Amino acid sequence: MLKELYIENLAVIARAAIPFDTKLNVFTGETGAGKSILIHGINAVLGQRVTKELVRTGYDRAVITALFTDLSDATRQVLDDLGISYEEDGITLTREILADGGSVARINQRTATVSALREIGSTLITIHGQHDNQILLEPERHLHILDAFGGDTSKLADYQDSFRELQSLARRLGTLRKAEQNQEQRMQYLRTLVRDVGTLELASGEDAELEAEYQVLLHGKQIAQSMQNALALLNEPEAGLEQLQTAEEQLQDGAVLYPAMGTLAERMTAVRIETEDIASELSDLLDGLDLDGARFAQVSARRDAIAALKRRYQCDAEELLQKYEAAVQELQSYSSASEEIRGLTEQKSALLQVVTEKAKALSNYRATLAKQFVQRVGQELAFLDMPQVQLAVQFTPGKLTMHGMETAEFLISANAGEPPKPIAKIASGGELSRMMLALKAVVGDRDEIPTMIFDEIDTGVSGRAAQKIGIKLRQIGSMRQVLCVTHLSQIAVMAEHHLLIEKRTVQNRTETSVTVLDFAGRVREIARIMGGENPSRLMLETAEAELRSAMQKP
Repeated sequence: MLKELYIENLAVIARAAIPFDTKLNVFTGETGAGKSILIHGINAVLGQRVTKELVRTGYDRAVITALFTDLSDATRQVLDDLGISYEEDGITLTREILADGGSVARINQRTATVSALREIGSTLITIHGQHDNQILLEPERHLHILDAFGGDTSKLADYQDSFRELQSLARRLGTLRKAEQNQEQRMQYLRTLVRDVGTLELASGEDAELEAEYQVLLHGKQIAQSMQNALALLNEPEAGLEQLQTAEEQLQDGAVLYPAMGTLAERMTAVRIETEDIASELSDLLDGLDLDGARFAQVSARRDAIAALKRRYQCDAEELLQKYEAAVQELQSYSSASEEIRGLTEQKSALLQVVTEKAKALSNYRATLAKQFVQRVGQELAFLDMPQVQLAVQFTPGKLTMHGMETAEFLISANAGEPPKPIAKIASGGELSRMMLALKAVVGDRDEIPTMIFDEIDTGVSGRAAQKIGIKLRQIGSMRQVLCVTHLSQIAVMAEHHLLIEKRTVQNRTETSVTVLDFAGRVREIARIMGGENPSRLMLETAEAELRSAMQKP
């Protein structure tokens, strides 16, 4: 909760250190004294928007620092998520507003972002102002209020878990279906490639082998003639193998007399043997040479078919095989995607049924809850002198959302016999203030935010209704810290902590001060609220009696 607020050079406030009580705190003062400036200051440390006009004239910056203690679990969680350390269960939030229009945020004296202030601030304080009735005027928030009243959010949490799973499935399906549409042209290309190459049954290395065979068949006669000529020369009695053998024998004979010729004889023997092998292999090649015209036509046709595919897909034969294998795998993946789409569609259908059933159970729970809520709020409104106002909760079925399958809107009937209508159409400012207070009283014990601020919640009310508002604020203050700006003595007397906001002139400049009032000070201020400046003794006595009476109430 808010322990202390320090303000420096904020509009008409030169310097102020304001302590707060843990229960009901009230601010009073004359109109224009600067009560709204305090709300601006608190909003600033909560990360809300600020303007340079808030800086006191003649100074380069305004500084607002708030000390918060007894941190809630929600605040601790946000601090942990942001990686911000805190000690002794307390933190300080600081906002400097610069005269040039900028601002600086600090948490525990360390520089932070304004968004971090705002995130933390949302767990520390909730402000309800004179013109801040969005909670009542915006139907989209009414369902949240009703759920908060119930306290047990297990059905909602269970439904939301299933709904998130349904959303995730739907997103995945959408992605796959979109990809499927975009891939149809790609798949057509891949199917054609697989058909073309698959029909050809191309083997690795076949292109080179086929080309070699084609060249042999194309030049077969010339090759055969060359082989025949070479073989004839080798077998020629005077120029071939016989001559080599005769030379070999001569060298062997000479080696008997001249050993140096032995090496030449051995080499000649090797030449003769190698030549005989060449002749033998050449003969085999010639015998095996197939110059069949039908085979040539077959090879030519296949060679042309492969060449056509290479031109079409702009690659060589080996790359063609690689593309074929990749295309087969890619098509299989598309097939898997189609199977996944079918599987996810079935899952989505089943999960949709589950989510729908959970939404119906949630709706039934809310219908029961609404009856209890209407009764409780009605009791609070009757206490606040609005017995004729009847609240109703109107549910409107709709599509499944994160919040269920319906919307809710609070309707009121201001007079007996009149049908309920939207709050925004018939509620006055004073009625809105009291209705808001009634809602806070009903759901306050379930609200995790430790500090509530009511800025002039007494607008449009007086007398007995104001007294009831004061009693209700004190009751809420028993559950959490309440800060209230008021003009009514009936509310001021109910406070445990009373702060006076005064405007005075110091050295020809207007300054606003904030003073914690003791008992005597409270008597004087309450008498002023009741009877104006310079209250009479009777008014002072009446104020004291009212204050003592209020202090004795629970």
